[in-house]
Amino acid sequence: MASLKEYRQEQLAKVDQLRQLGVDPYPARTGRDRSIGSVIESADELTDQTVCLAGRLMGLRQHGQLAFIDLTDQSGSIQLICRADQLKADYPNQVLAFADIGLLTRGDFVEATGSVGPSQTGELSLMVDRLRLLSKVLRPLPEKLDDLETKRRRRYLDMSINPQVRARFERRSRFWRATREFLDQRGFYEINLPILELTTGGAEARPFKTKMAALDNQEFFLRISHELPLKKMIGGGFEKAYDIGPRFRNEHVSDEHLPEHVAMEWYWAYADWQAGRQLTEELIVYVAEQTFGTTVFDWQGQKVDLAQPWPLLDFAGAIADRYGGLDIFKTDLKEARDQLEREGIESAKTDSLGGVIDKLWKHHRGSIAGPAWLVNHPVYLSPLSKSDPDQPQRVERFQAILMGSELANGWSELNDPVDQLSRFVDQQKQRLAGNDEAQMLDLDYLEMMEYGLPPICGSAYSERLFWLLEGVVARDGVPNPPVKPEIDATQKDIYPELYGPGGLMVADGGGED
Repeated sequence: MASLKEYRQEQLAKVDQLRQLGVDPYPARTGRDRSIGSVIESADELTDQTVCLAGRLMGLRQHGQLAFIDLTDQSGSIQLICRADQLKADYPNQVLAFADIGLLTRGDFVEATGSVGPSQTGELSLMVDRLRLLSKVLRPLPEKLDDLETKRRRRYLDMSINPQVRARFERRSRFWRATREFLDQRGFYEINLPILELTTGGAEARPFKTKMAALDNQEFFLRISHELPLKKMIGGGFEKAYDIGPRFRNEHVSDEHLPEHVAMEWYWAYADWQAGRQLTEELIVYVAEQTFGTTVFDWQGQKVDLAQPWPLLDFAGAIADRYGGLDIFKTDLKEARDQLEREGIESAKTDSLGGVIDKLWKHHRGSIAGPAWLVNHPVYLSPLSKSDPDQPQRVERFQAILMGSELANGWSELNDPVDQLSRFVDQQKQRLAGNDEAQMLDLDYLEMMEYGLPPICGSAYSERLFWLLEGVVARDGVPNPPVKPEIDATQKDIYPELYGPGGLMVADGGGED
């Protein structure tokens, strides 16, 4: 078997042969007029009609004066039948001869023009009379790909040879399209907000930092939430606003979390948490139906139906029932940390009562199939939520609990600037004490609140909801999960101009592992 370097040299030699024939191996234009899927769908009416298809060559079998090519595009696959007496060269127009098929390789992109019809065995085919090369591969396209690290590092290969993986990301696109459709149909405006923020907030998370050269290297943060900028839009007169886009939380990578991920948040003036909870439930059901065609999903051998009424789950009651009567409103940090240790949960880095209670809850939620709404959270876990007027120690908040995870979060938003200042001060004290995930003191947001903010409900979910319904872990639910760079010896051998003696990467220090 040829090494990668030898294979690449063989393909480069074919590129040279093509150029000598006057054929551009990488033309800019194609005459494709149909997708393969549309030909398959309309096969009867297209029989004997001429069409022009384009796609990736996934298989090539040559038998004397006949050649069979398996052509694939995003919509499907079809067989091309090439005959020596039909496939004639027209090099000025980049058309290959039958004798040039040997210059093609599995993985190449080609264009084929011909008539639609069945083969001798009855298989739908394209009888080719014009064949053009659109892009020449230099590396071998794998026959199969099982290594998880390679699949994540080179997702383009994973999708090229595993159509079901590409279909997953088609569903991911439908997931967000359905989210937009639902909100747009109900009068929400999509507001695309900046990712770079002078002060970031809206969640307890460690932010990424960067600097802007145009402002004398002023430090900025990549947003951890859409919340505060969207509520400024409500303060400016919008009554329904949302944003869908990336947010960045400089934390761990796990099956449920990626430091960079896509999320949606909406805010609705003159609505409270009860109305918001109902809207969110309807939204999730709609998105599931539009994305997956069902509201019923399997989880650990159980059937979970999103369309059923979602019961309410009391936060304090759930903790007390699970942890021997622990009262989240009366406990202190020591008692709560002792409970963490009894459960065998790491507690060394947890310095606040909220952090400990949150860990206890997350330890418990893994057993809950749902769907259900977790309600009656303590104030210390919700610095931006409005307190329950009847029980001020808790807030008007709701979280969607599904398949052991928290998948949506919303509440009646705090609009009292004095109360908000008090909570920001508490969060700032935590930051000064070393909690770099506590929320920042945002004076600009406080100033906006002092100009007046109507009653608001807000809610959000991230693509974790998609990952869970799709049944994949976080790194398999995004096209390009975070990975460390990898340059091996083979790569360096292939690119001597970069990694050889005096190469560019060696010169700037990039040649060492």
